[in-house]
Amino acid sequence: MATRTKLTFRLPIELADALVAYAAQKRVTQLAVIEAALVSLMSPDGADRLEAALARRLDRQGRQLDRMERQEKLSTEAFALFVRFWLTRTPPLPDSMGQSAEAAGRARYQHFVETLGRRITRGRTLADEVCMDLAGGETEAAEPSI
Repeated sequence: MATRTKLTFRLPIELADALVAYAAQKRVTQLAVIEAALVSLMSPDGADRLEAALARRLDRQGRQLDRMERQEKLSTEAFALFVRFWLTRTPPLPDSMGQSAEAAGRARYQHFVETLGRRITRGRTLADEVCMDLAGGETEAAEPSI
């Protein structure tokens, strides 16, 4: 058994209350909490472990941000391309076709929403397909045209 030295020190009330609550929650003595905290704080490799853990987490978050940025660029570019083609290639309709065109548009939009819902449910995205196409990979059967 290790010899022990008695130390007396004062803590701010908030910290003392937190110590009491933590020790009670964990069902250990306050001394055990203080000893564990001091050992962890003074451990020579404790700071290195913490730094390594933080570095891994930051790297993972960086990769996630890079993926999100690529997907955002793809989405923005795809939308811009669609708008450009639609505006430059779709002729204006005569007034006499307005109601039938509106009805056809509603039906096409409903089909679009259903197709989008199926793709999202399956976890399949256009961004994934484009990345696979650019990499020369095979994609699954395409969705019906909208």
